[in-house]
Order: sequence, then structure tokens, then C-alpha cells
Amino acid sequence: MRGWWQELAGLVLPVDCAGCGAVRVLVCADCRGALSGAAAGLVRPSPRPEGLPVVQAAAAYEGAVRAVLLAHKERGALPLAGVLGAALAAAVLAGGTGPGPGEVALVPVPSARRQVRARGHDPARRIALAAAGRLRRAGVPARVAPVLGLRRAVADQAGLGARERRENLAGALAVRRDGARLTGGARIVLVDDVVTTGATLAEAARAVRAAGLAAGPAVGPGAGLRAAVVAAPADSFARAPRTAAR
Repeated sequence: MRGWWQELAGLVLPVDCAGCGAVRVLVCADCRGALSGAAAGLVRPSPRPEGLPVVQAAAAYEGAVRAVLLAHKERGALPLAGVLGAALAAAVLAGGTGPGPGEVALVPVPSARRQVRARGHDPARRIALAAAGRLRRAGVPARVAPVLGLRRAVADQAGLGARERRENLAGALAVRRDGARLTGGARIVLVDDVVTTGATLAEAARAVRAAGLAAGPAVGPGAGLRAAVVAAPADSFARAPRTAAR
């Protein structure tokens, strides 16, 4: 049965590694290692947008990591959410959000409806669901709280610089009506697949704080609001991340 299922899956799933092209495997051991979170660390976009919380990333956005993220996000390779969710969970833990009082609420940055329709799924939310499962298995009570929504149209961020991204997103996000109920008593972690300029996470943090779900604008190590992503540009890490194989 297992062999039969693998043959059938090969008809509808990528038969080569999404990261490096190794044959007959969804994600090879080397590329899985690049997404293990072993290189997780603090990232600091420059210039740093106002209100950006502390952000941890699991890996550098390059090579196999970039290829796997794009395969999941743009080409609909949905089974990749598992390995990406494991990476996101590692970033959450690296940020100090481990076992403790209360649940952890992973709040994904929402995609525009037109993007969800075009892709057929919401990448950040799907990865967050996988990450929550991984955290629970690690003893951290976690759930996904999709409380953020777009309250106006925004332009495609591709090709925009840091200042343009901040202007494009300013005031664009808001917490849904049931946000307080869905996050009540939980430690909130904003999550996304990738951070570049930090404009999106800064706007998400503004919306969460404006709704009273997180205290104050503090962004230091003791801040209550944190963020975690799968990947970030290598030059935005506070320390150089170790280069993974492939």
C-alpha cells in the first residue's frame, strides 16, 4: 500500500526535491536541514520600520529555502507546508515563546483575497497551522488565530522599496470583530512566510496594538508582542546565519 500511494502521489505531487531537484523526494535531507531552524536568529531589517516587534527567522531566504517557499506559495505545492511549518515553529521557539503560562496564538499576516484566489490557498495561514501542530507536539499549547484582515485594497508589494511598502500598507490591516475572543489570554506571535523590509509585520503589529490585543509599542527583548517567519534576507540577521548545504 505504501509503495502504491507513493506512485500515485508522484502523479500529483512534485517528484523532485522542491529545494534542489533531487529526484523522487518532496524535500531531500539536505534541504530539510536548511529548514530545520538550526540557523534561526534575530533579524533586523534596515531601515527598521517604526513599531516592528522582535522578529525571529528560521533560515536565510536564499538557495533551497527560497525555492521551497516559492514552490509552496506560487506553485501550490501544498505538502511543503509541513516542513515550512516546522521551520516556523523553530523560529517561534528561538524567540523565547516556549512552554509557559497560557496558549500561544499564532496570528498570520493575511493575503489579499485576489492573491488567495489566484494561488488557491493562503500560504501564511497554511504554514501557521502546520507550525501550531509542531509546537503542540513540542509541549507548547498553540493555535492559529486568523484575526487580521485587510480593510482596504493594497498594491502588489513586489518591486516596491521599503518606504513605498510602508506607505502602501499604512492603515491597511485591522483586527476582526472577534479578535479579542480568539486571542484572549494568549501570547501573541505574528507570523509570515518571509520578512524583507518589515513593513508588513510592522503594520500587523500596529493593528494588533490598536485593538488592545498587545501592550504598548515596545520593541525590545522584553516586549509582549513578537513575530516569527520562515525566512529573511541573509544580510538582515543580527548575526550571519550558517550556510546550509545545497
